[in-house]
Amino acid sequence: MGLADATDSRELLPGLEDQPGHLMWRAAARVTVNLARVLPPGVDIHAYAALLTLAGGTARSQQSIADTIDVSRTTMVKVAAQLADQGLVKRVRNPEDRRSYALTRTPEGAAAARRWRRHAEDLEEALTPGFSLGEREELRRLLLGILGAELAADTPEPLLESLGFLITRVHLRMHRTFSEALGPLGIAPAHFGLLTTLATLGPVPQAEVGRRLGISGASVVQMVDHLEKRGLVERRRLEWDRRTQVLHLRPGATDALVEARALADETLATRLGTLGVRETKRLVLLLQRFVTGE
Repeated sequence: MGLADATDSRELLPGLEDQPGHLMWRAAARVTVNLARVLPPGVDIHAYAALLTLAGGTARSQQSIADTIDVSRTTMVKVAAQLADQGLVKRVRNPEDRRSYALTRTPEGAAAARRWRRHAEDLEEALTPGFSLGEREELRRLLLGILGAELAADTPEPLLESLGFLITRVHLRMHRTFSEALGPLGIAPAHFGLLTTLATLGPVPQAEVGRRLGISGASVVQMVDHLEKRGLVERRRLEWDRRTQVLHLRPGATDALVEARALADETLATRLGTLGVRETKRLVLLLQRFVTGE
């Protein structure tokens, strides 16, 4: 399940409402949803970030740009082609490596970066309508503290000021670390969230799980299919409404959850190691407000 499967649910879930990892996923999902809602057609947030890295007329390889803005090589190839087609960058063979391309920003690209910054600022406003400037800065500082030296030294200042950029980067790192930790259990972070939801709320209709977690119905079906094969969850139809499938935990789910929660705590300690108890509590509070839009 990826961020593209997220819905705009603002509900906090019992059992997960104070978990920084879950809240970071929900916050990153809200960024993704608002990207599609706020940015006008033709404005791509990755293209904007790439243009920022090319300020000053310097030529850079596609890979170095991808490393700076923290996107995959596949995404960068698409972004570079898009920018070149629009005349916003010039793309030539990299003299240091003829197998790759070097990009330079055209005057049209510089103008586009200036125009698109306004849309990026609109996105920030849409994400934090109830935040004061001080609260936005506090959340930004906490996120930067988590990322530490993992961000490229040449990350453009507008990206370092962007809560959307920082939240998605923290989420990606947390998700990657937790996914690796859960691998031996045969589940992913999204499965952990679903199992925790059922353990907290009891048997829940399958459709309700999607609403509660803020993910699409199709994603819930895929997740439940996997957990059924693992013997952790089962579907049961209501006797008085055969169309409704209620999800129940199987006996083995309890042990799996105990192990998964221990791994979640270890992952959290690793990822938030630079934050103290007070800072972690503030992060949770600010993320809760970010998710609920308060």
